[in-house]
Amino acid sequence: MAKKSKKETDQPKDAVDQEAPDDLVMEEVEVEGVDEEVEDDACETEEDEISLLKETVVRLQKEVEDYKSQYLRKHADFENFRKRMLREKEESIKYANTSLLKDLIAVIDDFERAIDSAQGTSDFEGFLSGIKLIEKQFASMLEHNWGLKRMETVGKEFDPQKHEALMMEEDPQCDTDTVVEDYQKGYVLHDRVIRHAKVKVGRPPVEVASDAGDSSI
Repeated sequence: MAKKSKKETDQPKDAVDQEAPDDLVMEEVEVEGVDEEVEDDACETEEDEISLLKETVVRLQKEVEDYKSQYLRKHADFENFRKRMLREKEESIKYANTSLLKDLIAVIDDFERAIDSAQGTSDFEGFLSGIKLIEKQFASMLEHNWGLKRMETVGKEFDPQKHEALMMEEDPQCDTDTVVEDYQKGYVLHDRVIRHAKVKVGRPPVEVASDAGDSSI
């Protein structure tokens, strides 16, 4: 019985060798299966990445279109605003003097009434008085409504910033260069001289000026 068991258990070497290739074939099949699974996973990953990239491209394209649309609207709004501002500026310049002209129209009305009244009478003194009154009212209106003030120059010390000397002569009554006559009125708008007064200037005599210089020493 013992010999028989040994015989049964003792297998030829060739039989063992024949079983080995079958095991290798199974291992190769398993490896190929794993490779195929890896390849499938890689393909699925690439497809997912491509799909994600496509979605990103679509989203970015939509954002670009939105930004472009916003830019075009903003640009159109700005152009409309710019044109409106230019139009308002032109109108403002065109009608800037409306209030002043209304005041001047009132003065013209006064002159027309003075002329009409003078045509029916020979009272020159009354006519002259009316003209002087209109001139006074006119100057007052310009000063109070528009800040235009007429200079008072006679008796004032000569100031080249305000006065333009058309004539100069010695005057014993003058201690300094003094305006003695006003040929044309000067005007100041608020605090700016817009027309210099054309004046005659009296200068102190030379000996008086020399004495003043000596006394200062």
